[in-house]
Amino acid sequence: MAVISVSHLEKSFGTHEVLKDINLDVEQGEVVCIIGASGSGKSTMLRCINLLEKPTGGSILFNGEDIGGVAPAGYRAKVGMVFQQFNLFDNMTTLKNCMIGQMKVLKRSKAEAQQIAEDFLEKVGMRAFAEAKPKQLSGGQKQRVAIARALCMSPDVLLFDEPTSALDPEMVGEVLAVMKELAKSGLTMIVVTHEMAFARDVADRVVFMDEGYIAEQGTSQEIFGNPKNERTRQFLARVLEK
Repeated sequence: MAVISVSHLEKSFGTHEVLKDINLDVEQGEVVCIIGASGSGKSTMLRCINLLEKPTGGSILFNGEDIGGVAPAGYRAKVGMVFQQFNLFDNMTTLKNCMIGQMKVLKRSKAEAQQIAEDFLEKVGMRAFAEAKPKQLSGGQKQRVAIARALCMSPDVLLFDEPTSALDPEMVGEVLAVMKELAKSGLTMIVVTHEMAFARDVADRVVFMDEGYIAEQGTSQEIFGNPKNERTRQFLARVLEK
């Protein structure tokens, strides 16, 4: 059974249709990269999966259960999200950023939350910055803390929305390196990205979105090596030339 199953998903903002009949199943342990031009609906789809946007039509199942009626906080602990802009609490240390959700949502004790936070900060190479506030960190460091914070919630699935797009080029590598390690560990990941090398090297499956539709999906070898759809070919020719 798929961990996430999206069926006939639609989303409109007023009269503007952003998502049109999206169907996507994501299996346990799979890394799915979603690519496509700006405005193709990639981030909106992730936001629907994370309950940050309410779908206009269709359904999303998590482990076979419709998420339409679930409590967002508990669900988001299981389906975590890493944003472009980090979304860290500026008034809290790195460590506290990684503890608060565990204590409030998962009801872990302070000692347990701290131990788990320290372990994941170590995993992303940020343990030495446990007492730093976000303003003292670089963009790449903030994003690594944001990933650690999401991992502290023991998610079944982690969504990444363009996690490197707000970073300086030299910081992109450090975040992608952490994500590659997570992929190797067997974490289920859905990644909206414009980092084509990452999608090609790490994804089990690549989904190309165009104007609100899934135009094509397949293995990274199929999509990058032999795309069937003309729009996919045009998009890749454009982005890979850069």
